[in-house]
Amino acid sequence: MKAVAVHGLSQRRACALVGVDPKTVRKPDVRDNPEIRARMVAIAEQRRRFGYRRIGIMLAREGIKMNHKKLYRLYSEERLTVRKRKGRKRALGSRNPMPASSAPNARWSLDFVSDTFGASRRFRILAVVDDCTRESIAMVADTSIGGARVARELDAMIRLYGKPAAITSDNGTEFTSRAMLEWQARENVAWHYIEPGKPQQNAYSESFNGRLRDECLNETCFESLDHARRVLARWRYDYNYVRPHSAHQGMPPASARMGPVGGASSHGGANSPPHPLPSSLGSG
Repeated sequence: MKAVAVHGLSQRRACALVGVDPKTVRKPDVRDNPEIRARMVAIAEQRRRFGYRRIGIMLAREGIKMNHKKLYRLYSEERLTVRKRKGRKRALGSRNPMPASSAPNARWSLDFVSDTFGASRRFRILAVVDDCTRESIAMVADTSIGGARVARELDAMIRLYGKPAAITSDNGTEFTSRAMLEWQARENVAWHYIEPGKPQQNAYSESFNGRLRDECLNETCFESLDHARRVLARWRYDYNYVRPHSAHQGMPPASARMGPVGGASSHGGANSPPHPLPSSLGSG
């Protein structure tokens, strides 16, 4: 428009010289849904690796629902496309402070450990630890564990131990999948993601994984997946009910959940697992 005002050119001529479409000059750019756009940008700034589908789930939690075509249009117009990473991961920005762990079920930590059985067949172990009691909530071993499987296993753990107030994990695809985001919204459990490249922020889980690796995985040659599950179940029982832990003055982790008089902890509302070792795990 400056060429029209200063040089007296017509709009058509000025647009041809500049190389723009006359429609973009004549029609002002009025963007719809400014509130939704602002919220999308805020979510994208907090969760830089979320695409438009996961941002849509976050918006739906806040009562902002739309069809996928409108969602993608707004996402594209705001230029929120996730860029492909180049080189090694780098921790950028900041994360919210980790919630305190002052009672059983106040916070759980999740992580994966891998090992092999048979002719170098790899399997993974989902290890869940209570950050207050240091108790091993579960160790799920399988050749493949996705987000939907993690959600089902967490439901089973909650039925046995009660619901945690918060969960801490890394940014692995199993923990940031759509199935896990929907589980978080359904169960109303706060989820804290550590910064990429900083496993020390998940210190309780890393410490437990080190004990598991040193005392169990490195000491056993697994013949099959069933063999690995039996060995892990026996080691988990020993870790929770027999093995002395320095955080509890030499007492096993389960003693912290049972309390000073041997009763179940009031936090979480679920009973602790029975103390005797199941007969099915006594041999193998």
